[in-house]
Amino acid sequence: MRIGLLTEGGYPYVNGDAGLWCDRLVRGLAQHEFEVYALSRSERQEDSGWVPLPPQVSRVLTAPLWTAGEDGAGHGRRARRRFAEHYGELAAVVCAGAAKDRADTPEGAAVAEADRFGNALYGLAELARDEGGLVGALRSETAVRALERACRAPGAPRAAREARVPDLLAVAAHLERALRPLSLDWYEDDGLGSVDLCHAASGGSAALPGLLAGHFSGVPLLVTEYGVRLRTHYLAADDSAPAVRSLLAAFHGRLAAEIYRRAAVVTPGNAHARRWQEHCGADRAKLHTVYPGMDASRFAEVGESSECADPDTLVWVGRVEPAKDLVSLLHAFAEIRKEEPKTRLRIVGSPAGPEGAAYLGHCRALAAQLFPDEAEGLHAVGDNPVSFEEIGGPELPSLADAYAAGAVTVLSSVVEGFPVGLVEAMFCGRATVSTDVGAVVEVIGGTGLVVPPRNPRALAEACVALLRDPERRERLGAAARARALELFTVEQNIAAFHGIYLEIVSRCPVRRVVLDEAGEPLPFAVPAEAHVPGRWTGPRARAVARGGAGWAAGPPVRATTVVPAPEGAR
Repeated sequence: MRIGLLTEGGYPYVNGDAGLWCDRLVRGLAQHEFEVYALSRSERQEDSGWVPLPPQVSRVLTAPLWTAGEDGAGHGRRARRRFAEHYGELAAVVCAGAAKDRADTPEGAAVAEADRFGNALYGLAELARDEGGLVGALRSETAVRALERACRAPGAPRAAREARVPDLLAVAAHLERALRPLSLDWYEDDGLGSVDLCHAASGGSAALPGLLAGHFSGVPLLVTEYGVRLRTHYLAADDSAPAVRSLLAAFHGRLAAEIYRRAAVVTPGNAHARRWQEHCGADRAKLHTVYPGMDASRFAEVGESSECADPDTLVWVGRVEPAKDLVSLLHAFAEIRKEEPKTRLRIVGSPAGPEGAAYLGHCRALAAQLFPDEAEGLHAVGDNPVSFEEIGGPELPSLADAYAAGAVTVLSSVVEGFPVGLVEAMFCGRATVSTDVGAVVEVIGGTGLVVPPRNPRALAEACVALLRDPERRERLGAAARARALELFTVEQNIAAFHGIYLEIVSRCPVRRVVLDEAGEPLPFAVPAEAHVPGRWTGPRARAVARGGAGWAAGPPVRATTVVPAPEGAR
């Protein structure tokens, strides 16, 4: 089976998001052939290079989302009229949805609006295919004026009517970046049109090529979201004008709904993501939860060890940033020390994000204020019961050593998606105390204690309860490890996707017409063994995906085609 793996800012780049998950998936499904279609987010990411690629990756095509040169497409009067029509329709749908709640929209009206958005999107895609690209048109004054007309139209919501010229320019620029995949040449017969299945590693721009492959060639689409892209867009800190935020939120909402509507299967990574997808219009029958696969082998020694960790130590492991709420953890630890004076807290992690370093400095100052250095005697050196450490030092050479350093692992976050650190602690057989955020309750499943976020007293009481009961800690740790090995390993993740691939292809096969050199169809030219890796079809035949091969002359904006080098050459 040929899989078109669609990524945005991820695999195969070294510093890409979700790159490790994609690499494990591709390596675990060696019986399939993969073609990677990667959208990069920055020049720095492209310069960082790729991870070593396994032999089942037959080719990699890349294209930048961070820049786009002129495509050189000269649009005539008819093409300009088509662009104005389709872009104007897209803008009208976006403006109409700028102040609507999907839950309040009648079902019939929601379907009609979805059809309008889809027709406008695919109309632009067909125009890009016929004319060789839309980069110039999406940057043109025509696009800005179409947005302005939609915002000033009768019945437009207040959020759209308040948009001024700078706001319209900002929205047009954002839409041009988001719609750059329309101008790529990935959808020809030797590209995504020839694969058996498109697998988008996220929603948003990564899934857009999959939508077009389905529209032009009938290729089924599988969308995996371990973090819902629409939710990420909503939560992103942005100092844009309210009109800009409202219009862009409406566009991304429409795009997410279209992706969910056209996808054959959507695989959320947890129930939290699943609820978001349902709220955004995903059909419940298409949703199939597949938990992220994690490597349990590096935690096996700690998890299977009978040695008892320090019974008086709490461990926190993760990225140091405000969302982790270490301030509440430090205040909770002050309460813990009143009940258990010998307890120590080890905070293991590095600062992350633009506020990470400043937040770490604030937490260090708070720890010094709450816990002055203590000494056992008059001639002993004082020591603080809270330590800030990083993995890689002599005391904590590995991640597993960090979890092994204490009897209880604590998670104090106020915002969390899938709690990777919590699963790692479970692999290590550690009892845990966590805040009820994101997918924490779903992951824990009764094998740890869960308290409300931003509640230091509740966090302290739960930690004290486990510190005072070693038998309970042991039972919870053993149950947590058993649950993690059952649900969150790489093996279960790969097996789940292998089954989903077969199910989708069996229900939605791509019917291709095979033509000879004269352009005549060849019946029975695609036997069942064509899905087996190898050259089974004759060299004189060429396959044309359903939807025809009548593509207009003139090259679209060209993506970068790269043949992967041998693994040792990287």
